[in-house]
Amino acid sequence: MYDLKLWRLNIFKCTTAICEKKQNRHFVVPASKFKLLQGQESLTIYTFNTHKAKHMFCKTCGVQSFYIPRSNPDGYGVMPHCLDKGTVQSSNINYFDGQNWEDFIEKSDIRQKSVDS
Repeated sequence: MYDLKLWRLNIFKCTTAICEKKQNRHFVVPASKFKLLQGQESLTIYTFNTHKAKHMFCKTCGVQSFYIPRSNPDGYGVMPHCLDKGTVQSSNINYFDGQNWEDFIEKSDIRQKSVDS
């Protein structure tokens, strides 16, 4: 598991219409480094368009704390606003050009964010 206090998070802010509306800001971690400790039974999944991204929401409150991004099906996009206060030392926001998804994916390093190191 990552010790996020030692990390400067590289947060992605997506510009697609749905991400703008739900204010999708996330950082990516490899699936092997992500462990949901409780609440699996309270999650529901929403997909759209290509149905590759798996947007997981709490059935009770509607919050999306994490999801499986289309760009990183081998990882998780984690919403930093859902982390406990004081967990992260600092962060940097990168704009994800979701309006031109395919071009952005080819030019960016986002796919490398879910690779185990």
